[in-house]
Amino acid sequence: MSIAEKMAANQKQVAISEFFEKNKHFLGFDTLTRALITAVKEAVDNALDACEEARILPDIVVQITKVDNKKDILQLDVEDNGPGIPRASIEKVFGQLLFGSRFHAIRQSRGQQGIGITGVVMYSQLTTGDPTHVESKIAKEATAVAVDIGLDTRKNKAVKSNQDRVDWGEKVHGLKIRTSMKAKYQKGRKSVWQYLRMTSIVNPHADILFIDPDGQEHHWPRVTEKLPGRVEAIKPHPNGIELGQLQRLCGESSESRMTTFLRRNFSGVSGRAAKELCQVAELEEKLKPKSLKPDQVRALLEAFQGERMLRGNPVKLLNPPTSCLSPIEELLIKKGLSKTIDSKFVTTMTRAPSVTQGNPFQIEVGLIFGEGMAADKPVEILRFANRVPLMYQQGGCLLTKAIESVDWRQYGLDQAGGRGVPKGPAAILVHLASTNVQFTSEAKEALSDNEVVMEEGRKAMLEMGRGLRKHLEKKKKMGKTREKFELINDIIPAIAEKAASLLELPVPDLAASITKIMSAVIAETTTTWNKETKQTDVSILLYNYTSRARSYTILVTWPEKQGGKMIGNELGGRKEATGVWAWKLETLQPGVQTVITYSLSDIEKGDWNETDVFYRGSQEVIGATKMDEKLLDEIRRQEQAFLEDNEMDEEDARELSEEDEKESLSIQEEVVSESDIPADTQDDSKTDSGETKQTTLFGGDY
Repeated sequence: MSIAEKMAANQKQVAISEFFEKNKHFLGFDTLTRALITAVKEAVDNALDACEEARILPDIVVQITKVDNKKDILQLDVEDNGPGIPRASIEKVFGQLLFGSRFHAIRQSRGQQGIGITGVVMYSQLTTGDPTHVESKIAKEATAVAVDIGLDTRKNKAVKSNQDRVDWGEKVHGLKIRTSMKAKYQKGRKSVWQYLRMTSIVNPHADILFIDPDGQEHHWPRVTEKLPGRVEAIKPHPNGIELGQLQRLCGESSESRMTTFLRRNFSGVSGRAAKELCQVAELEEKLKPKSLKPDQVRALLEAFQGERMLRGNPVKLLNPPTSCLSPIEELLIKKGLSKTIDSKFVTTMTRAPSVTQGNPFQIEVGLIFGEGMAADKPVEILRFANRVPLMYQQGGCLLTKAIESVDWRQYGLDQAGGRGVPKGPAAILVHLASTNVQFTSEAKEALSDNEVVMEEGRKAMLEMGRGLRKHLEKKKKMGKTREKFELINDIIPAIAEKAASLLELPVPDLAASITKIMSAVIAETTTTWNKETKQTDVSILLYNYTSRARSYTILVTWPEKQGGKMIGNELGGRKEATGVWAWKLETLQPGVQTVITYSLSDIEKGDWNETDVFYRGSQEVIGATKMDEKLLDEIRRQEQAFLEDNEMDEEDARELSEEDEKESLSIQEEVVSESDIPADTQDDSKTDSGETKQTTLFGGDY
């Protein structure tokens, strides 16, 4: 044999499972402490995904037990109340890498690749030699199936043993996993406890119980009965398509026309856009996608990317639908933060959906400030992608870079040189919800750079920072005003009483004098939960401590987007934008006060603890913020854009239906007219009544 033949004879294919067995660090199993966190993460993420798809409120129990301290062997038990896994699917789910239901679906989900839980089985077998014990109960079966699962890494195939049936008593459905592995349990910020704590923040609908190796229980109860919104899979968008992918889609298509292919296989392509794409790519509309030559596929891709234009402009495509996303929402972020971190001020915001490379995404942020946190240390950063905590590689993560890009000094936090992670008694949460989260590695620990996502994250941080600054300024001004008011009310009456007694005169009315000295308009706002009515009561007291009559428009934020309703609003007012209500007050005379009261229904306790108050008017109102009209216009603009997108989606759906009907009729006319059918086949194409058979029209190639 020649050298080349000998070298070729030594070459052989490596199974994906065998590759990851030798490169387990790719999956997050590079150290003993990270291995344990990774295993817990994969099991809990799967439990949450399964419960949400089945519309079940998750109850998850995680227990870690020490098996052999000298050899660092731990046992991990994870139990959930999800729908369970059918017996026939258990070996594929736990014993076959790259097996899953979410890789080809374009929608937000925690898992994507079908690697995670099988990687746990593989690591357990690699470090202890033991299989993973699985018990699964589905609703229609009386007992649960129990089986031990190992992995044949050369064949990427499960090895089953000890299969049996076990009684689960009254529990209707769920899944239990028990696995042993070489790992270390540690406490602190990079620990299983921290991972579960962070998970509970962005999954406030989940009840999570953790039993640590010392037997101590840590419980994070659910704070809402509201499940995350359903997500729907969408079709790929032309802006996110690569050449090879487009070639495959064309080759696999059974469509008879390019326009039909474009509208039915891509999101954002209307009937008009489909025709224009064909025109720009110089393709006939009646051409079959399967018959496209490589140059024609490339021309179509160039039309997608705007390299080929129509009258000097790229073909206008609609944004992909956002029904594939399930953001946490502002109120639930507040609840999640408040249940794990004790503080009085929490601000959150959810940015409007955006698109990068054809993939929809949303940025959500939250900031909690105040008590119980160190003022001289960096703020705690809580990073999440599709509701999954990111525990490692904080410095190299896109979400951290978005935080560091803001000069937090102007918002009340310390930051050396205006760069890096700020310092202060605060925690910053940032969440990316996306159909295609770009991680830096298979371990899914940090997000890779993306200019569009970075800019959205930065805008969210700036807006949240402005909210913190307004809170601190309002708190500072209210403190000074209250101190001044208390001082005046202590000193002035005492002086008046002493002077009156010396002069033997009655004590004068001091209201006008106090008003002149205070020279301020003050707003005091209280937001309280009413146990009897199960509503949130809001009261805004506005007092004119100036010598002139004042006129104001008072505005407040309220949880309209989260389903809250404003009731008991006797002063009326009007809606200025989504979640913004306004009252134009009558002239407020010197020394006079007015009260605005209303209640919020259809929200739960803790959903709304603080009301932001704004004003329009010439004189400053201490305790309120001057309305930023540009910000209000931005809210209205986003609201209008959302309405227009919905209208366009509905119009496009109607257009698609109408064009399908026209196309069907056109195809029937194109197939073959009766005069074109050879005489010897005309009899076969007719029924006894003389009508052409539908199977003849639609049975063959058009």
